[in-house]
Amino acid sequence: MTEKVDYYGTGRRKTSVARVHLRPGNGKIVINDKTYDSFKEYFQRDTLVMEANKPFVVTNTIGQFDVICRLNGGGLSGQVGALKLGVARALLNFNDSLRKTLRENGLLTRDPRMVERKKYGKKKARRSPQFSKR
Repeated sequence: MTEKVDYYGTGRRKTSVARVHLRPGNGKIVINDKTYDSFKEYFQRDTLVMEANKPFVVTNTIGQFDVICRLNGGGLSGQVGALKLGVARALLNFNDSLRKTLRENGLLTRDPRMVERKKYGKKKARRSPQFSKR
């Protein structure tokens, strides 16, 4: 029985979570059990596609891995941020010498920005109701 090589990484951004598996292959992409030819089919916008491909571009590993991932929560922007971090962490499991390159491009840092919660008496997190003098 042959052992499947699998590099795993988890990424989070806003309320999105990406569980990413990289397997040596020819660049096949499976997101939420559905196969895509490229990230463009799922993320639709070119800027998001560039973000999703960034860890592969920086490390010169384009087309060397099949990407199998599960994306939960949030919108497309949060999901692509989570995917990017997950892929970067999975690439670290593949080869730890890529750490310096990934770190220099800011791909190993989890973006801590979250939506601030709504407070009572306010319309949003900070927006107060309009003041009426009379």
